Amino acid sequence: MKAVHFGAGNIGRGFVGLLLHNAGYEVVFADVNAEIIDALAASDSYLVTEVGEGATEWTVNNYRAINSATHEDEVIAEIATADVVTTAVGPNVLRFVAPVIAAAILRRDPALAPLTVMACENAINATDLLKAEILKALPEASAADGAIFANTAVDRIVPGQAEGSGLNVTVESFFEWAIESAPFGATPPTITEAHFVDDLAPYIERKLFTVNTGHAAAAYHGFRAGVETMSEAFALPAVIAEVRAVLAETKELLVAKHGFDPEVQQAYIDKNMVRFANPNLSDTVERVGRQPLRKLGRNERFVGPAAQLAERGIVPEALVRTMGVTLGFDVADDPQSVEMKELLASSTPEQFVGTVTGLDDTHPLFAAVLAQVRLHTS
Repeated sequence: MKAVHFGAGNIGRGFVGLLLHNAGYEVVFADVNAEIIDALAASDSYLVTEVGEGATEWTVNNYRAINSATHEDEVIAEIATADVVTTAVGPNVLRFVAPVIAAAILRRDPALAPLTVMACENAINATDLLKAEILKALPEASAADGAIFANTAVDRIVPGQAEGSGLNVTVESFFEWAIESAPFGATPPTITEAHFVDDLAPYIERKLFTVNTGHAAAAYHGFRAGVETMSEAFALPAVIAEVRAVLAETKELLVAKHGFDPEVQQAYIDKNMVRFANPNLSDTVERVGRQPLRKLGRNERFVGPAAQLAERGIVPEALVRTMGVTLGFDVADDPQSVEMKELLASSTPEQFVGTVTGLDDTHPLFAAVLAQVRLHTS
């Protein structure tokens, strides 16, 4: 079995690539980062070291690496004969890998089983986004019959790595890879450590609105408090209180919308608070908080649940307060932080809310978010 994985960074090597390797696939990493690709191509293996309960150290081998910027045709050829293609590149990059996958689908031998395509991103229904871009690149929609597209929900904390780690990756021992089963019928792909579910939506939103929302909230409140690391942020009672207030609001939504048992969801929150505070996974608040404009997007970790709560007549005070704190994330080497600062200075508050959050002035959340923006532009 062969899998082509776009994204050879820490998540690609320490999570998706690892689980594909453990399932028996030869993994072909594709990335535009020449330094990482060259290092992988020159090596026979790398280590993935888990920290936390039940921790294990894994040796990953049986992989190859291709620079997708300079050797695109080689990547296309690999996908054309692969069983699975996955991504961990960020939702905004999917449109760039889609034409490569489309070209491989066209080149694929019709006698082969359909190619499994899964985007493993921190976004709701990311594979749907990737599929839409692939269809744009195909001469006709029927050409996509050679592929099966399945949405996934992925969860594993992979912090910034220590200097000198090379290809080796440190990750938390906990992980979850949920894949919707319906697209595969009775023959899902062999990925032993993933689990296939009938309805993925609750898993995606539970993870995004608990893990991603909580982690980002801690980063922004920690940045405002002047601390450097996530573990320092979680040592501050005020930050913990804000994160718990945010997750109490997302819990209210998840219980009402998806029928999660309140006690089960609270246990999930408590478990994640322990994960966030793990000193062995300590990351910087600047790294976790990077790309604030994306994190303030309409369907993202703050606006997404807050908007749904507001539509249900519930005022999401902690989520809105955290959006306001996010506006103060001022990091010179993060392009989105710089862009956000420029937008706050050059746009009216109404324009900023509409452009960044996707909310219009008729939405019940609009006024509350507008008030936060006005605090930062007055």
